[in-house]
Amino acid sequence: MTTIIDKVAWILLEGGQILSTRSRGKDVYYLPGGKREPGESDLDTLVREIDEELAVAIVPSSAMHFGTFQAQADGHADGVTVQMTCYTAEYLGTPTASSEIDEVVWLTYADRHRVAPVDKIVFDHLHASGRLT
Repeated sequence: MTTIIDKVAWILLEGGQILSTRSRGKDVYYLPGGKREPGESDLDTLVREIDEELAVAIVPSSAMHFGTFQAQADGHADGVTVQMTCYTAEYLGTPTASSEIDEVVWLTYADRHRVAPVDKIVFDHLHASGRLT
């Protein structure tokens, strides 16, 4: 049986770079976001997780579905898959490491080897469309 981890992530691009985060105790970077809680919509999850991780407020009316991506879940047994539903959205505030986040960084396609497997797929997609340099 395949286990699927349901996650929602935020895609923030500026100047050909993408905002990424590193959790405490990890050496891999992840797009900001997280797991859905029971009964939450994608938008609810996005707003809550980004507030918790980066201390910024997503503008709900600006959220646009970017794509849904699947890959082997980083740090989990074979067959455990993460399904990451990604959104772009405007925000208020300055992204700052908060909660379990140790580091907030801007990455380029050259950093692809430093990110989680599902993020690599997103990086490839963005690079192919010329949005990630």
